This record gives sequence, structure tokens and C-alpha cells, in this order.
Amino acid sequence: MLKHALWQGLVAGTVGTAVMTLGEKVEQRLTGRPDSYVPARVLERLAGMPERPGGPSRATNLAMHFGQGALAGVIRSLMANAGVRGPVASAMFTAVRLSNDQILENATGVGAPPQTWPRKELAVDVLHKAVYAFATGFVADALAARRGPGPGQRHAGRVPGRHSDVGPLPDHK
Repeated sequence: MLKHALWQGLVAGTVGTAVMTLGEKVEQRLTGRPDSYVPARVLERLAGMPERPGGPSRATNLAMHFGQGALAGVIRSLMANAGVRGPVASAMFTAVRLSNDQILENATGVGAPPQTWPRKELAVDVLHKAVYAFATGFVADALAARRGPGPGQRHAGRVPGRHSDVGPLPDHK
């Protein structure tokens, strides 16, 4: 499962990041919001790079933006391969993606806790991360489904719900 989840997650996360980026560009045209270079600044701090005069490069920004999205996609792929799929799984994953951003941004001192943000800015960020999470989930679920139901789905097919008295199902190979 892990071998499949790794490559599937990298693919799903990259697709999700591309969809989110497209949505961000549409939103920016409508609202006039400028590009954010927070991802680049986080990467520079994590890598111990000196801050560049004039700000970080677009290449550094895209590297962090897509790299972080691809790596986070592995978590959603693990969910899908375990049998945690569909819109509820993608909603759960939205919180994971937001948490990942906030941990990195706040640990590096590049960002501030979301409760301190202007509400409009927070809403836009949550919307974009939800787009990412659902697009990533759609791809991760489709790739995982090619191998059949995950262990959780097989368990639910035997006895719906969570039951401590129902032991693990036999390995599905």
C-alpha cells in the first residue's frame, strides 16, 4: 500500500496544486490581490538561504508551492488507499493542508496565526486550500480505486460502522 500511496499521492498533490493555482489566478484577476511570496520565504528560511534583495524569486515560490502540495498529497493518498475516500475524506484533508501551511509559516516566523488574519484573507485562503484538497482527493480516490476497496471499506462492507468486537479482515491481495 505504501509504495502505491507514495507515487499516487505525488501525482494527486501535483494535480491538486495545479487546480488550486488556476483558481488562485482567477480569484486574483477578480479581486486584484497580488501574488503571495510566503511559500518562497518559508522555503528560504527552512533551507537557511539568505533573503534576496527585492524579494524571493518566482522559481523558489513555485518550487515550495508545488513541492509542498505534492508531498501533502501523499497523506491524502494514504487515506484513499486505506479506504477513507470521498467528499468527507477531502473535507478532513482540507484541515490537514491548512495545518501544514500554518505549522511551516509560523515555525519559520514568515506567517502569523490565522486567528490574527483579516477575515476576508482567511476565507480566501481556506477556499483555495479546500479546492486543493478536493482536487487532490478526486485524483487520489480514483487512483486508489483501481486497486479495489481499501481495508476500511472492506470492513464497512462486512459490518457497517465502527465495531471493536470485529477483528481485522484477512489481507486483501
